Amino acid sequence: MASERLRFRAVTSERWADFERLFETRGAPGYCWCMVWRATREEAKHGDRGSRKAAMQARICEGTPVGLLAYDGEDAPVAWCSVAPRASYRRLVRDESPDDGIWSIACFFVLRPLRGTGVMRQLIAAAVRHARAKGAKMVEAYPVDADSPSYRFMGFVPVFAEAGFSEVGREGTRRHVMRLALHKPARRHSPSS
Repeated sequence: MASERLRFRAVTSERWADFERLFETRGAPGYCWCMVWRATREEAKHGDRGSRKAAMQARICEGTPVGLLAYDGEDAPVAWCSVAPRASYRRLVRDESPDDGIWSIACFFVLRPLRGTGVMRQLIAAAVRHARAKGAKMVEAYPVDADSPSYRFMGFVPVFAEAGFSEVGREGTRRHVMRLALHKPARRHSPSS
């Protein structure tokens, strides 16, 4: 596998089988199905693997944005990035400001053979492009320090800093809150005749 050949696709109902295949790979987050931050109070009462998988599948089939898959070529999903409107998550931050226009990057999963090859940087760049294309005004992330004993699936502070994110606060004792404002490209004016 070569990380420079990666292609990124939004998870849709048509890509459910790919998402399922990646999440059922050994070492993947199939225990949570990326529902920890998304589960409603009612869904949280049923925290078993099957219930979480069904809840994620329902969101995807309803057209709710959940994230991106990275493919090595066209067929093999090799990585995942949870990126969606912050309002679609239940409890990422205690920030009471309106969620309008804020998209959140909540977690990553990369197959072991590709770890340490720059895939996370590519996932962040793809997530930012995706959020911008969907009308986001800002992308927010919750990475940790490299020596953190938990939340490592949310990424690391230096990688987000390299991508242009700035720290704006903390959430709990481990997670940093980092943001990247998305500016629309300047419109080019054609010369007057």
